[in-house]
Amino acid sequence: MAAAGFFEDAVLFSPNMPEAVNSLLQTAVIKSRSDKPAAEQLFLEAQALDVSCLQTYFALYKFYFYQARLAEAESCVKEALVEASKQGGIPSDPFALKQAAAQYDMYANEARLFYLYTLKAYAFIQLRLDNAHLAEEMLAVIQVLDPQDRSGASVIIDLSEAMHEEAA
Repeated sequence: MAAAGFFEDAVLFSPNMPEAVNSLLQTAVIKSRSDKPAAEQLFLEAQALDVSCLQTYFALYKFYFYQARLAEAESCVKEALVEASKQGGIPSDPFALKQAAAQYDMYANEARLFYLYTLKAYAFIQLRLDNAHLAEEMLAVIQVLDPQDRSGASVIIDLSEAMHEEAA
């Protein structure tokens, strides 16, 4: 798979997304194959058009990640966690959220589920940045918040464990 070829021609982000944002994201996806600077600008324009649209964060951090622009992906993921926590009515700090986990149903709405998926992405980025300790801390948080593994974090947990065994 080519680094920028992770998107299909049309991507279904969310049926509730504003049409103008969706149009910008769709164009950015297509541009991501041939003109990365233009694609990045379109992703950023979509986000600026509606900073509450969680899918703009997802598209942007995926775009950065697949170009190995990990610091930018990490920054975008952190912004996404803050926005998802606002919309989901939960603490933005993963450790604070873990401590209060019994108070929150993380499967109650789209914003909370997005938080879980984004926290998983954050853990994966930390692994790629060789921050194994932070990645493992985030994965431990996810295990508490997502006992049903709806985010699929078990895959990243397995990867982290395999990397740890290889290093030993």
